[in-house]
Amino acid sequence: MAQGNNAKILFYATNWCPDCLRAKRIMEREEVDFQEINVDIDKEAEAKVKQLNNGNRSVPTIIFPDGTQLTEPSGSELREKLRSLT
Repeated sequence: MAQGNNAKILFYATNWCPDCLRAKRIMEREEVDFQEINVDIDKEAEAKVKQLNNGNRSVPTIIFPDGTQLTEPSGSELREKLRSLT
């Protein structure tokens, strides 16, 4: 797990969202490099999430290095995607 400017996965989330917390735990367990962006704090990030999700502020929204996106993925969907990146 990592948070920083060189992270490969962009993880748009909030601190209070149960789905976000679950997704974060999965990515930490899988030891993937990601940058967490809190849409409650970063209004530009909130606008980006809305743009990506047809006007909805849906979190977690996760953007992968291959350009694909998962929005509100189940645990199994997220784990499958993370494994496909290796």
